[in-house]
Amino acid sequence: MTEASPLYPEIEPYATRMLPVSARHTLYVEECGNPNGMPIVFVHGGPGGGVSPRQRRLFDPAHYRIVLFEQRGASRSTPFADLDENTTWDLVADMERIREALGIAGWIVFGGSWGSTLGLAYAETHPERVRGLILRGIFLARPSEVRWLYQEGAGNMFPDAWEEYLAPIPPEERHDMVGAYYRQLTGNDVTVRLRAAAAWSKWEGAVSFLIPQEQAIEENTQPERALPLARIECHYFQHNSFFPTDNWLLENIHRIRHIPGVIVQGRYDLVCPPRSAWDLHRAWPEAALHIVPDAGHGGMEPGTLRQLVQATEDFKRL
Repeated sequence: MTEASPLYPEIEPYATRMLPVSARHTLYVEECGNPNGMPIVFVHGGPGGGVSPRQRRLFDPAHYRIVLFEQRGASRSTPFADLDENTTWDLVADMERIREALGIAGWIVFGGSWGSTLGLAYAETHPERVRGLILRGIFLARPSEVRWLYQEGAGNMFPDAWEEYLAPIPPEERHDMVGAYYRQLTGNDVTVRLRAAAAWSKWEGAVSFLIPQEQAIEENTQPERALPLARIECHYFQHNSFFPTDNWLLENIHRIRHIPGVIVQGRYDLVCPPRSAWDLHRAWPEAALHIVPDAGHGGMEPGTLRQLVQATEDFKRL
């Protein structure tokens, strides 16, 4: 790390594998850092987002055994952008399969955005396997949170980008944007599917940073990123993220209150507004809450990044 950047130097995996987790799905898994170090697993967003080399650099490679993986249908995992056998509970079970395959008794779980959702769901299902939780940009998968981003709310802040998000959907279907996008993203017309994926993903990219980043927006619209992100996200949100109740994660927070936790939240996060981080903190007061005053949703925005890396440093003492 340096004062200019809290990220550690670039690093390559010491091991990669394609891990079969069902008769249908195979996941990309990589390990970096110290093979004998403290295990920590990075849980990416989306769902459908995938991982990047930069995310390896959040962790001290001399101390941590860093595990990164791509969830069902995301990026290098196969089948690409596939929705069959793809639910929250499949992903929770996959994390256990990864842990067992790597011979890890327990690990720290690090996740942002949808990664915070899946990290919480995993921890509440397998609390005995979690040594600590570092969560960023909290998404509790409640219907109100989905409505804010995709139906009403965030569009008031970015009306120009909102119009582009609306454009693929006929006016008579706009009362249910997630449902309308779901029909296009799962239809047989490849052209319609790609157009919908680009519009959905461009909208997310537009609102994900305190200062919009044109390069990130452009990358979000490329088919190899847009298609899994839009299809899998929409699939999850159309089905209440497969939770049995609207507030399941908070209703079951008692299962993990003994686990050390850190919550990092951008004050001006329009994708996952701070209300969710605050509600999580109120239900889990033992977890430290850091609201970054000059950040949006992006995990690599400077203030958020410093808080996240500081949390990984503090957790060395676990």
